[in-house]
Amino acid sequence: MGIIDIFWIFLMISTLQPVLQRRYLNSMRAHKIAQIEKKRGSRVILLVHRQETMSLMGFPLMRYIDVNDSEEVLRAIQMTDDNVPLDIILHTPGGLVLAALQIARAIQAHKGKVTVFVPHYAMSGGTLIALAADEIVMCKHSVLGPIDPQIGQYPAASFIKVIEQKPISEVEDQTLIMADIGRKAIQQLETAATGLLSRHMEEDAAAALATKLATGMWTHDYPISAEEARSLGLPISIDMPNEILQLMMLYPQPVRQQGGVEYLPVPRQSKSQK
Repeated sequence: MGIIDIFWIFLMISTLQPVLQRRYLNSMRAHKIAQIEKKRGSRVILLVHRQETMSLMGFPLMRYIDVNDSEEVLRAIQMTDDNVPLDIILHTPGGLVLAALQIARAIQAHKGKVTVFVPHYAMSGGTLIALAADEIVMCKHSVLGPIDPQIGQYPAASFIKVIEQKPISEVEDQTLIMADIGRKAIQQLETAATGLLSRHMEEDAAAALATKLATGMWTHDYPISAEEARSLGLPISIDMPNEILQLMMLYPQPVRQQGGVEYLPVPRQSKSQK
C-alpha cells in the first residue's frame, strides 16, 4: 500500500468520524431519554443551547430560544396526552420573548404535572419558561435569571430611568421612543409573568415577584441561585436526578449547528388509557 493510498484512507476516516460520532451521540441520547420517560412515566423535552462554531468560518455562534424551538416544543406537547407529566430540561441563555412565552403558556395549560429541570442555567427566557412549571428542580449551584426585557443591547428599564432623570428637552427623540417601547415591554412581561406564577402562588405574591423579575431590579445576567429562588417563593427542589445529569453529558460543546430541542417523536399516552 502506497503513501497515496494511506492518505486517502486517512482522509476518509477523518471525514466519517464526526458523522459516526454524531450518530452515536444521537443514539445514546434517544436511549437515555427513553429510560427517563419509562422510569418517570413522563414526556421528556430538552431545550439545550450550546455555543457553536460555524463550519467554515470558525467563529462562535451563540444559540438562543427562537420560534423554531417553540414550534418543536409545542409539537411535542401536542403529541402528549393531557395526563402524562412533562419533564422539561432547560439549558439556555434565554432568547425571544415571543418563543419563550409560547412555550411557557403551553406548559401552564398542560393538565399533567410539569417539572422543569435546570442542571446548569436557564436565564431570561429560560426562567420565563420555568415560571410556568409546577416544580423547578435545580442543582445546588444552578441559576435562573431576571426576565427584564432588553431593547437592542440595553435593558428597557435603563431607557426609562434616563427619561425620568433628565428634562425631556435634553433627551433625544430616539431615546424617548426606546423608553416608550421599554415601558410597554416591561408591562407586558409583568402581566405575563403574573399569570404564569399564579399557578402556584397567590395573585398578589405573583404580581410582586413578577415586578421584581421584570422591572430591572438586577442586571440581566444576575444569577438567581436555588436558595434565593426558593426565598422568592418559587417551587424549588434541589433533588436533581442523576439520570438528568447523565443525559446532559451527552450534549458536549458541538462544532456544528444542531437543533436545540430534542424528544422522541412518538405519541405519549397515560398508563390509564393503555
